[in-house]
Amino acid sequence: MTVALRPLTAADGDRVLAWRNSEAVAPYMYSDHAIGPAEHAAWLSRALEGGDRRFWIIELDGIGVGLANLARIDAANSRCDWAYYLADPATRGRGVGACVEYLVLSFVFERLALNKLCCEVLVENESVWKTHEGFGFTREAYLRAHVRKGGVYRDVIGLGMLAADWLAAKITARERLAARGVDVDSLEAGAAALGQV
Repeated sequence: MTVALRPLTAADGDRVLAWRNSEAVAPYMYSDHAIGPAEHAAWLSRALEGGDRRFWIIELDGIGVGLANLARIDAANSRCDWAYYLADPATRGRGVGACVEYLVLSFVFERLALNKLCCEVLVENESVWKTHEGFGFTREAYLRAHVRKGGVYRDVIGLGMLAADWLAAKITARERLAARGVDVDSLEAGAAALGQV
């Protein structure tokens, strides 16, 4: 199994729109409506501009299976936010999310040398916030009734990781991934190749 991140391109637009509206992704996003072509085109244009955001297609053995991104990259305060999703349910339970986590954490803390990485996860998306905690993220907030989906207010868990946390967590993460048969050195090379912000 090879997991890699490659930059989002305009050619990915139709596939990403289908993912964003899919049953595998839409229930876990903050938006609560079917995303139309015009709205998606505007989003894709902004995503491709770069600026304080970076978007990558998650590839499993060379096939696109999801999207990862950094948002609000703030050099002055040395922090950013991140999120990802796996759009193909067949990828779940195979360690793909753990590989993505490792790639992004390595990139943020070792390549960009930021001090903090943050994320928010709907409370019912337990597998994702538990994955984050397993990598050393700390729960920093429990945001009550933070998002409204289907007419119901949903709670959100806010998590954060500091560069010092990653130094301690990286060894354990490497060992767990290696035990699953992941070539961790290749992951690190992939993180280094993601480019500079």
